[in-house]
Amino acid sequence: MGKGYGQYCPISRAAEVVCERWTPLILRELMSGSRHFNEISYGVPLMSRALLIKRLKELELAGIITRQEKAVGQGSVYLLTPAGEALRPLIDQMGIWATQWTRDRLLPDELDDQLLMWAMRRSVNLKAFPSAKVVLQFDLRGLTRGKQKERSYWMVVESERVDVCFQDPGFEVDVVIAADLSAFTHVVMGYESLDQALKVGSITFEGPSDYVQQLPTWLYLRGEGRYASGLAPFVVGKMA
Repeated sequence: MGKGYGQYCPISRAAEVVCERWTPLILRELMSGSRHFNEISYGVPLMSRALLIKRLKELELAGIITRQEKAVGQGSVYLLTPAGEALRPLIDQMGIWATQWTRDRLLPDELDDQLLMWAMRRSVNLKAFPSAKVVLQFDLRGLTRGKQKERSYWMVVESERVDVCFQDPGFEVDVVIAADLSAFTHVVMGYESLDQALKVGSITFEGPSDYVQQLPTWLYLRGEGRYASGLAPFVVGKMA
C-alpha cells in the first residue's frame, strides 16, 4: 500500500485499503465473477500487468483476497475473503451513485468497446434466452481507442453460459447489432433511451423478427429490472 493517512479514523483506514488507484476496479472484477489473472486483466485493460500483480499482492496482505493455486494446471485463483465480500455494498453503491449523478459526463475518451463487451457478458437476462444456442454479432463503429474505427464482437449464449469472442467463432449469427459505440454505451448504461437510438438509426438490429423483439429483454436494453437484479455492467450485486 502507499503512504497512509496517519489517522486512527476508520474512514482513513478503509481508504488506505480501498482507495489506491485501480483497486476499486479490481474489486469490481472479483465481485463480478473473475477469478483468474487474465480475467481480471481484461476488465482493467489500461492497467499494466506489473501493477495488477502489485495490487493483488497488496489486497492479499490486507486480508481482502486469498490466492490459491489452481487444482489443475499452472496459475492462481483469486477469491474474496469475508472482509472482501463485506466491501460489496460499498462498490455497488459507487456504481449506483455514478449512474445517477455523473451520467451527463461520459466523455469520448472514456468509451472502451472491449471493456463494454467484456462487462456485458455478466449483464444478460439468461432466463429470457431460448434453450437453443444464440449467437449475437455486435458491429461497433465510432471507436475512440487505437486506429480502428470499427470492430465486431460476438456473444455466444448457450446452457446459461455466456462467452464474448473478440474473433469470429464461426457459428451462424442469429442477430446483428450495428451501433455507434457512444450511443450503444449510453443505452447499455441506461443513460439514453433505446427507442430513441433505434429511431435515429444510431443502433439497428437485424435478424428474425421474434429474436429482434426479444433482444432488448435479453440484454436489459430498456432497463427492465437491471439494477434491482444487480446485473447492470459495472454494478456488481452478487449474482445467483
